[in-house]
Amino acid sequence: MAVIDPAEEINELTGTLRSIQDVLDLDALHKQVAELEAQAAAPDLWNDPEQAQKVTSKLSHIQGEINRVEGLARRLDDLPVLFELAAEEGDEDALAEAEKELASLKADVGALEVRTLLSGEYDAREALVTINSQAGGVDAADWAQMLLRMYLRWAERKNYTTEVYDTSYAEEAGIKSATFVIKAPYAYGTLRGEHGTHRLVRISPFDNQGRRQTSFAGVDVVPVVEQTDHIDINEDDLRIDVYRSSGPGGQGVNTTDSAVRITHLPTGIVVSCQNERSQLQNRASAMAVLSAKLLERKRQEEAAAMNELRGETTTSWGTQIRNYVLHPYQIVKDLRSGVEAGNPTAVLDGDLDEFIEGEIRWMRRQEAH
Repeated sequence: MAVIDPAEEINELTGTLRSIQDVLDLDALHKQVAELEAQAAAPDLWNDPEQAQKVTSKLSHIQGEINRVEGLARRLDDLPVLFELAAEEGDEDALAEAEKELASLKADVGALEVRTLLSGEYDAREALVTINSQAGGVDAADWAQMLLRMYLRWAERKNYTTEVYDTSYAEEAGIKSATFVIKAPYAYGTLRGEHGTHRLVRISPFDNQGRRQTSFAGVDVVPVVEQTDHIDINEDDLRIDVYRSSGPGGQGVNTTDSAVRITHLPTGIVVSCQNERSQLQNRASAMAVLSAKLLERKRQEEAAAMNELRGETTTSWGTQIRNYVLHPYQIVKDLRSGVEAGNPTAVLDGDLDEFIEGEIRWMRRQEAH
């Protein structure tokens, strides 16, 4: 097997990082930071808490992007010195450390390169995620709850803010559905490949004979609506029901009719929110969810019309996308990108980056064809 010269690999990585810097346009990012810092310093910023949170979140995200790129550049600059010192001193441990840092830099530059692939119309948006239990009875409801925890843990690892709008609990265990928002720039572009059916194979904890059970849950990811979007919702097209919030096992968690369910009659889309304290807040959150669902529907219809004009068939990613096998062996495998991991426990605890990066690259290849 040919021995790869570390100097060649470092040169290649340096070239990749320069390309990434060109795509991200660091000068433009520094200008954005200056503008956002000026907005964040305004004395009346927190008069509108929602806008204030957007400004501070965007500022933090862009500063993080700049620090990430500049940090990688510094590490790449230092790497040849580590190899030189190890070679001069004939120090095997130092050489091993340098090789470990090279491998780490490869992974980190690769992850950053994926970020430059997020150039779709809505990719920079926050993400609205809905999880539904599908075939598999009580196991499927439990599986849906496991997926909810997986995504919330993933967001927590990234220090992303999340807000759960609605959780519909199943009678015996788990959830029928849940809707939550991830409030971070590029959350939609990052997670849109998670859209589809996720399949779990395991020994059922609800089967007293300990039989193997296959369960399915659906994940729906749409971009959050912004003020520039033109989504007209006619009040006459809505049926609004109010009811009491309920917790696990159907138990009441609220003594007032504060939960809100909105049905959009022309499309049949139903959304609900029960996690806020007041009916007014729940209605506002439910309308935000409905707007996002209608925006996604409009986007899909426009894409289908364009594809028809071009004589192309639309590619649907909303089918079974990933298998999580806990018995008789342990593996998580993505059916599109081929990425797999032998530690389902870590994946279900939010260690999703390898899968997410793989599906972003896979989607870009599909879009390029």
